[in-house]
Amino acid sequence: MCNQAVCLIAAEIERRGIATVCVVLLREIAEKVRPPRALAVPFPHGYPLGAPNDAQQQREVMEAALKLLEREGRGPVVEDFM
Repeated sequence: MCNQAVCLIAAEIERRGIATVCVVLLREIAEKVRPPRALAVPFPHGYPLGAPNDAQQQREVMEAALKLLEREGRGPVVEDFM
């Protein structure tokens, strides 16, 4: 999950050779901070993976985030979930 500071940390981790993906609630923040890869989700604050106890939706969010690692080329990439 990612807020502004975590997006900046993700970018530094990426520079050291470890791939990262941020799940963000505010697409605008990701566009400004420009983490290497971010998945913007449409959920309320506090629920970056969706509704509590909805394992299927949470799995779909995680799978979408991990798919960003398969993209060719360099980021930043901000993709919308759903």
